[in-house]
Amino acid sequence: MERVCFLLKVRPERLEEYKERHKTVWPEMLQALRETGWRNYSLFLRPDGLLVGYFETPSLKDALAGMAQRDVNARWQRDMAPFFENLGGRRPDEGFERLEEVFHLA
Repeated sequence: MERVCFLLKVRPERLEEYKERHKTVWPEMLQALRETGWRNYSLFLRPDGLLVGYFETPSLKDALAGMAQRDVNARWQRDMAPFFENLGGRRPDEGFERLEEVFHLA
């Protein structure tokens, strides 16, 4: 199982709306994530907008490719993109900064 941790930056003026949106993630989006191998997926948000994401997957490459083929993902990414800083024209699922794992206590 591959453990993936990543960073994004939520615009400070959109923090509350971002949190509200994640209280009601679309059921079809949740289903697509499960079907494409995303497990133990969590998001953590700091008051200044730093977003830390973590999930486990058999293959990050396959998980991203699987989601890229889902219409619901395209719609979700389009809706979520305005919440983030520094995406450089990319979708949030393409613009996150993956962190290197340097320790894991099994």
